[in-house]
Amino acid sequence: MADCLDGNVLAAKSFARFGVTHMFGVVGIPVTGLANRAVQLGIRFIAFHNEQSAGYAASAYGYLTGRPGLLLTVSGPGCVHGLAGLSNAMINTWPMVMISGSSDQKDSGRGDFQELDQIEAVKPFSKFSVKAIDIKEIPDCVARVLDPAVSGRPGGCYLDLPTDVLHQTITESEAEKLLTEVEKGRVFEATKAPPSSEIEKAVSVLRKAERPLIVFGKGAAYARAEGELKKLVERTGIPFLPTPMGKGLVNDDHELAASAARSLAIGKCDVALVVGARLNWLLHFGESPKWDKDVKFILVDVSEEEIKLRKPHLGLVGDAKKVLEMINKEIKDDPFCLGKSHPWVEAISKKVKDNVSKMEAQLAKDVVPFNFLTPMRIIRDAILGVGSPAPVVVSEGANTMDVGRSVLVQTEPRTRLDAGTWGTMGVGLGYCIAAAVANPERLVVAVEGDSGFGFSAMEVETLVRYKLPVVVIVFNNGGVYGGDRRSPEEVSGPFKDDPAPTSFVPGAAYHTLIEAFGGKGYLVGTPDELKSALSESFSARKPVVINVIIDPFAGAESGRMQHKN
Repeated sequence: MADCLDGNVLAAKSFARFGVTHMFGVVGIPVTGLANRAVQLGIRFIAFHNEQSAGYAASAYGYLTGRPGLLLTVSGPGCVHGLAGLSNAMINTWPMVMISGSSDQKDSGRGDFQELDQIEAVKPFSKFSVKAIDIKEIPDCVARVLDPAVSGRPGGCYLDLPTDVLHQTITESEAEKLLTEVEKGRVFEATKAPPSSEIEKAVSVLRKAERPLIVFGKGAAYARAEGELKKLVERTGIPFLPTPMGKGLVNDDHELAASAARSLAIGKCDVALVVGARLNWLLHFGESPKWDKDVKFILVDVSEEEIKLRKPHLGLVGDAKKVLEMINKEIKDDPFCLGKSHPWVEAISKKVKDNVSKMEAQLAKDVVPFNFLTPMRIIRDAILGVGSPAPVVVSEGANTMDVGRSVLVQTEPRTRLDAGTWGTMGVGLGYCIAAAVANPERLVVAVEGDSGFGFSAMEVETLVRYKLPVVVIVFNNGGVYGGDRRSPEEVSGPFKDDPAPTSFVPGAAYHTLIEAFGGKGYLVGTPDELKSALSESFSARKPVVINVIIDPFAGAESGRMQHKN
């Protein structure tokens, strides 16, 4: 009999043949064989403790590399846990593919082991989902989930592999024939670009503006538009404002950066060119009172639906890099530049200088017990001290993320990962692992609140197991927002002696967690201790947890989102 292979091998072969190099997940029935075969075929498999973190890693890997991040889960509850990552990819518009094993097809509807209609379960969170009903369908199904994940507006796709299909066999030659056919038939979408007449209109609106602003987000980062963006900013002298994850596309310290004068920039601009950022809650929906009621938006987005939803003055549907290239070309033929003495540029730059010097005065103080600013300044300086390639900063938490956003400086593109469009807590360690795997040349530094860290803290073992150069800094203030914030009259009822819903065990020894697995932990409470821990761990480039003790009353409830809580 000819050499045969089963569904596990064929699935692994399909992924490897179609360009997959990494997979994240949690193995078990029925997908352990698939993970092992994938490793044999040259795919790096990063095994996690839970599917939620593995899914967050897959989604961030998709963003950082521009290729689909793969999550492998077991059936039923594994698939449900994986939805955290799939939904995160959908909301942030990052390419991802979730692959779940599922129960035996012949036992469907009878209460089989971990049975669930997984195709139905993933529907709200996937661009496309498909179940391989027979082994011969596997190569085609693999291509059909990989391709839409990256085409148009990126997002998550889902592949369902039933147990019986994974156990079916076909001959090597049949498998090769199927793989070759599918490979030949793959069609990739061309990069979208708007007509040149629309580009001319956009440039004309920008040219006539008195107070123009360029806003860019993680869509521009995903499109690798940094070169064209920098060219546009420097050619036209227009101030710019990045969204939190757009930081670093143009250096945060650039003289035209308006982040420190955000309210003035968005409140007074008359034309805003918005590239790869949506006018959602992060940008106040583009509405007054935060924005001027007469502001003209020029929206650059890969999705036509997004532009129809926002109804801007002008919409340019296309890939951010391509569109900016066209805009730059149009401007080159008839250049214009605001110049440093332009009243708008002067107003922004004066406001930036005022706000930065106020912030620097706060940062210059060494406050012990630590507030949020003192350790954040020390961390900022240590990260800047690394130079290039700059570390990837992963940030989550309420106060920790808010303070970090305004204090930490991004000098290079795609070096900031945070809670993103959805404000997702629990992404920390998954994102760290994705960043370390996607950018092996970069150090990864996580700046986490103790509550944010708690969601995925067990993954510090994963850092140690794969020897990843990740330094996790935990701002430990004893709970969500920081310990017990209740007024005396709020402490009543039969369970009044219980800890507050926001409280954790005070003085928790988070640094010892990583030591249990052979990593290095530091406990710090003074500037010198923190500087020394950062210096040692940055040069060692090994897995570390630094437990930074913060005054429990230093932060604010809900960070900067009090109005929502």
